[in-house]
Amino acid sequence: MCGIVGCILKEKNDVAPILFDCISKLEYRGYDSVGIATYDNKINVRKAKGDIESVNEKLRFKNMKGIFGIAHTRWASTGKPTDENAHPHLDATKSVAIVHNGTLENYTELKNELINEGCKFTSTTDSEVIANLIKKYMSNGLNLEDALRKTTEQLKGSYAIVAFSKDEPDKIVATRQDSPLIVAYGKTGYFVASDTPAVLEYARDVIRPREGEIAILSNEGIDIHDKNGKSIKWKSTYIDWTPEMARKEGFDHYMIKEITEQSDAVKNTLTQKGKIQKVIEKIGKVKRICLVACGTSYHASITGKYLIESLAGIACDVVIASEAKYTAKTWDEDTLVIFISQSGETYDSRMALKEARKTSKTLAIVNVAGSAMCEEAEFVIQTQAGPEIGVAATKTYVAQLTAIYLFAGLISKNNALVDELYNVPAYIDEAVKQKDYIKELSKRYDFADDAFYLGRGFSYPVALEGALKLKEITYIHAEGYAAGELKHGPLALIDEKVPVIVIIPPGEDYPKTMTNLEEVKARGAIVLSVGAKGDENITKNSNVFIEMNPKIREIIAPLVYIVPLQLLSYYVTLDKGFDPDRPRNLAKVITV
Repeated sequence: MCGIVGCILKEKNDVAPILFDCISKLEYRGYDSVGIATYDNKINVRKAKGDIESVNEKLRFKNMKGIFGIAHTRWASTGKPTDENAHPHLDATKSVAIVHNGTLENYTELKNELINEGCKFTSTTDSEVIANLIKKYMSNGLNLEDALRKTTEQLKGSYAIVAFSKDEPDKIVATRQDSPLIVAYGKTGYFVASDTPAVLEYARDVIRPREGEIAILSNEGIDIHDKNGKSIKWKSTYIDWTPEMARKEGFDHYMIKEITEQSDAVKNTLTQKGKIQKVIEKIGKVKRICLVACGTSYHASITGKYLIESLAGIACDVVIASEAKYTAKTWDEDTLVIFISQSGETYDSRMALKEARKTSKTLAIVNVAGSAMCEEAEFVIQTQAGPEIGVAATKTYVAQLTAIYLFAGLISKNNALVDELYNVPAYIDEAVKQKDYIKELSKRYDFADDAFYLGRGFSYPVALEGALKLKEITYIHAEGYAAGELKHGPLALIDEKVPVIVIIPPGEDYPKTMTNLEEVKARGAIVLSVGAKGDENITKNSNVFIEMNPKIREIIAPLVYIVPLQLLSYYVTLDKGFDPDRPRNLAKVITV
């Protein structure tokens, strides 16, 4: 999964500073390597392995000449992170430049055919095949657009491709298949990118080409052509996110900024109550609900299952998107399949959505307006977290939970629960105020090789999400368990070297969870508990106690109790000397 940008300016100014600024805002999509190609009577390429700042110190991207160009941040899939494998890629004659996001399933066959025709390759990526195919078809008499179209006919797999050629200067072409791509325009010029945060500073009117369509950008405007080369009418969506939303604004990292913004994410998503009620009315009666998601969104879905089944009495399954094909044959006209995704572009979720549309009602809960899943699902609920740059999801998670709580409360007509949600922003702000305390206690946990998170009922998915946050940015092995499962295996792993984080809000499950807390304490575990302020029983049995507002009921605890766990992971990461915004091997949006 990679970040791509293309830009062509209206005025004859050098585009490289703008390209560099745009691609810097997409580093969360990939940071193995970075590169820029511009055109100034010839194609200029600078690229190298490494993060954007260090590579820029060496290559001085902003000094490149040319009024249009393309840029790329890479997250390696095919071919190791090396200077040679960094994008942009040129064809063998150095007359075509491309950037690519996606994975080509048949690149080996295509590459061998091109080698047999005398073509030489300089990388081990699948992407270099694209540049050489485009050049091959242009050499056969096709123009750049038709050569790109002919090339995509040969490709199997997913791709978003942006290309230009020295033989047709002042033009950029782009297309997509199962990978995200936007086109945007503003006062400065015309843009193409993987995601909106890249271009917010320069363009807020966004077009989302459909699969197989080709966007042609020149300094005079934008054309969108269909698969047959026919010009089509396009419509744009104005993105009301401000450029400031995608900046750190004085915070050390995006992650801590986004943790502190969670109360606003809840407040803003609560404004969707009326729209969610209308969606529920349009959906009508269903006998079964299936929630499909990945990663953090999967944990939000488990909370959704507990809410929907316990409040509305509707049978509800939760399926990991990549495994959905094994469930798909059970979906029918009485099933509502809900897809939860921060980006609305997650590949596995989109493939499952395409399958669900054949038989069932579909609902997408997404944060990015106009994303692919917004276009593909029958119904849409828009969360209001604003742009999230940190790879480890925080505010988009609580925004998803807020939308799920509204959906469950409204579909079950549980007005008391819905009303209670309006107290959550204040509870979150109280939790965030403990960040200095959590920063100090985090030093007790940076030594750990393993950690376990325990919770029952609504706290079980909180345990799963807390463990995920720790493992993905601190690289400490962490697992979340339903507390009742302790004696079915995990208890054998507990000793005095293992931190155990227990989520124990007041409520029906409190007594049994307390028994589990005492069990791990008796075996020497280092116990950190998150529970209601003033609870003497928790204080007595815990090494560390993070105290939460006692008014937070068990049922709404997932919206608030996750906050100290996010903060704990953030500060342990800093203690270990890692960058929480750039966890190794991970990227923000999985489109391959």
